[in-house]
Amino acid sequence: MARTVILGAGIAGHTAALHLRRMLGKEHDVVVVSPNSKWNWIPSNIWVGVGKMDKKRVTFPLAPIYARKGVEFHQALATELHGEGSPDHPHPYVTVRYTGPSRQGKTANLDYDFLINATGPKLTFEATPGLGPQGNSWSVCTAEHAVETSQALQDVIGKLQRGTPQTLLIGMGHGTCTCQGAAFEYTFNVEHELVQAGVRDKAEVIYITNEVQLGDFGMDGMNFGTKDGVVPSQMFTESLFKERGVKAIMAAAVERVEPGVVHYEQLDGTKGEQAFDFAMLLPPFRGADLKAFDREGNEITDQVFAPSGFMKVDADYSPKPYEQWKPSDWPKTYQSVKYDNVWAAGIAFAPPHQMSKPHKTPNGTAIAPAPPRTGMPSGVIGRAVAKTIAERIKHGDRGKVHTASMADMGAACIASAGTGWRQGQAAAMTVYPIIPDKERYGEQGRDTKETYGEIGLSAHWMKVMLHHLFIYKAKARPLWYLIPE
Repeated sequence: MARTVILGAGIAGHTAALHLRRMLGKEHDVVVVSPNSKWNWIPSNIWVGVGKMDKKRVTFPLAPIYARKGVEFHQALATELHGEGSPDHPHPYVTVRYTGPSRQGKTANLDYDFLINATGPKLTFEATPGLGPQGNSWSVCTAEHAVETSQALQDVIGKLQRGTPQTLLIGMGHGTCTCQGAAFEYTFNVEHELVQAGVRDKAEVIYITNEVQLGDFGMDGMNFGTKDGVVPSQMFTESLFKERGVKAIMAAAVERVEPGVVHYEQLDGTKGEQAFDFAMLLPPFRGADLKAFDREGNEITDQVFAPSGFMKVDADYSPKPYEQWKPSDWPKTYQSVKYDNVWAAGIAFAPPHQMSKPHKTPNGTAIAPAPPRTGMPSGVIGRAVAKTIAERIKHGDRGKVHTASMADMGAACIASAGTGWRQGQAAAMTVYPIIPDKERYGEQGRDTKETYGEIGLSAHWMKVMLHHLFIYKAKARPLWYLIPE
């Protein structure tokens, strides 16, 4: 019998758990540890955040799903990794602290034969003074945040309807943020709602980002192949901003958020400030606060995790200038550099470097969009790691190692630009490969036959369909595994 423990029940962890349970016999244990009792389809938090979708439609309880599928579930937070065990506990184990109401605050040691770290990101609002729901801005990072944000937005719309002009600021709350796509989506969903409410003329909508140019999305931009040639994502994105009358503050590192005003620094070192009546600003991410110890109890966190808190895996982390970065630097198996029975999936793995060129201001402030690896890549990686572990359990060292390099992986994204069966719009984009490869594809960096984008009503319908498909898949309904990650 083998016991696999999965830390985290987001897209990567939940996907890995369901696939492992499907591939392994009941004599093998599949265990999930998550501090959250509910699963959240995070891409649809955007619609919750503008009041177009109820929180119940983007979340559901995990325990009944796992009980039905035969997965052991612990509502707990992993705090320590003991990959070699300890003198009085020779088997590898993780220490967890329970967060559920029945055992809240209690700790336990969970043995494992194989471990998947899929803990996802820690939302570090504290990196920017005044950032976040406990400060002076709003968020859509969780379903609960999105509900609060929606209420604040409705207050703003009410003021606009009473004739009071309002400024809405949306974007990145730090110079090293990722998830520019989520901020982009929320910006245009808000703009769409203002139009629908008949108050767009009284509102100023401003996008603030650490991207050096629009359409970068932390991916060094994209070049879309069309019948008329190649269209850069910068042009694609700028046209939407111009059409919707949305202003943009580019290459900005937000320094602090005070009531009604954001202070920021731009790439040339100049300081600026922007007043607002409503601000939704995303935080930077870091890894979970998981510490590692050797058999004697000495802390070895720096050997297992990068300074960012993300787990070091089979990537090339050697420091080198931007011009020398290669797609081959990126991991393929996601196996830990320290332990051969531990993997990191989804956001939990430490990327070797950004996709977009990082910058620093003359004052030394980093303006460097972190690489996105959410959504589809997280699911694909989770599945690949699960298949590798299943092979190891069934065939030992002869088992096939499954790979999922983002340098050889394509991805599809549908960015909502407003809801409604008749008025909705979305930008449908595909990219191949995710990591730019100028050696294979020249200055375009990607295959322009496989990288394209278009915006329209049909893309909105597709996004709605995907919402329902992925909720169905996550609930492990009949034939769920036929729906691709």
